[in-house]
Amino acid sequence: MSESERILHEGSTVLFQNYRSLPLVLVRGEGCRVWDADGRCYLDLVAGIATVNLGHCHPAVAGAVKAQADRLFHVSNLYVNLEQVKLARWLVDHSFADRAFFCNSGTEAVEAAIKLARRRAWAAGRRGAHQIVVAENSFHGRTMGALSATGQAQYHEGFEPLLPGFAVAPYNDADAFIRLMNEDTCGVILEPVQGEGGVIPAKPEFLQAVRAACTRRGIPLILDEIQTGMGRTGTLFAYEQYGIEPDIMVLAKALGNGFPIGAMLAREAVAKAFTPGTHGATFGGNPLSCAASLATCETLVAGAMQSGARVGAYFRARLEALASEFPFMKEVRGLGLHLAIETDTDCKPIAEACIAEGLLVNVIQGKILRFIPPLVITEAEIDEGIGILWKVLRQLGHG
Repeated sequence: MSESERILHEGSTVLFQNYRSLPLVLVRGEGCRVWDADGRCYLDLVAGIATVNLGHCHPAVAGAVKAQADRLFHVSNLYVNLEQVKLARWLVDHSFADRAFFCNSGTEAVEAAIKLARRRAWAAGRRGAHQIVVAENSFHGRTMGALSATGQAQYHEGFEPLLPGFAVAPYNDADAFIRLMNEDTCGVILEPVQGEGGVIPAKPEFLQAVRAACTRRGIPLILDEIQTGMGRTGTLFAYEQYGIEPDIMVLAKALGNGFPIGAMLAREAVAKAFTPGTHGATFGGNPLSCAASLATCETLVAGAMQSGARVGAYFRARLEALASEFPFMKEVRGLGLHLAIETDTDCKPIAEACIAEGLLVNVIQGKILRFIPPLVITEAEIDEGIGILWKVLRQLGHG
């Protein structure tokens, strides 16, 4: 029995079986590569689900965490910690927002945004306004509030009744969203690119029309940039490419390059609805996570983000060339280095065969191959990945 097999067996006896984990035990990473427990190397085009944007174990992030670990782990939000203030200042200076709230994950950030939208309406005297308009095919997280805001029935099964107060409209249909906005509406939440829904970018006219309707009605627009933020789409935040700004934005994943942290950013007019005692998080904004995040942010804007935008165009061109060779591939889509190929077949065997050849790719919605590598990936590494994928497709008889 190999070391990987031993660990997989032990894990099967002690861990909840709620993940469809591939039979791969990863123990080390560097840049765009990871190694398993048996020492085998893999090119990683998943990046922890769009999380390690700077690559695995980036020295700037690792160094910041090590230095902070020698100073201070945790004090709680009974007190102010310097790293939290520094990170909040950076995020405010580089976004639309006036204030930042920190938590530990994306789903917690979404929960905070839901609460803020409702509390803001309450504070404004609209005591009955509780409805949030959400999109079909969306994904916002797995806690009950975030799950209720998620427009995919597959995630709801067995957890009903969901929380009331969420109205669902088709994505990229501005008229449908606007029709659902009424006196009970306290917010609208959207992903600029639907990630788990299939890597579907918003149409500019859709986001712009919803933004305008929210402004007219005094309803906060919440953008979920948990996957699209931190340079993933070619700009620091995806909203910058759409000519709009939100009132509230949620971040996580790449915000800490793998170190757990989430954030909710908001304009002052909305943020002021959270008064002392209305919301909190014991570990939110702890010095370790904020140190990791600040190092990530500074490194991204120093060059990694710009490199990612350039190679994103190259990667898409290579995927389009690949798709032209294989009729079962229907469409290449995405934004920046958030890319996917929709197919007409089950892609799980493709992902499994890629592992055997030393390549990690992601499958969503069963028939979609998703590519969300670190932003530091090179053109040579993209070529390597495309070559492996081409070989696998030929081996599986797709040619």
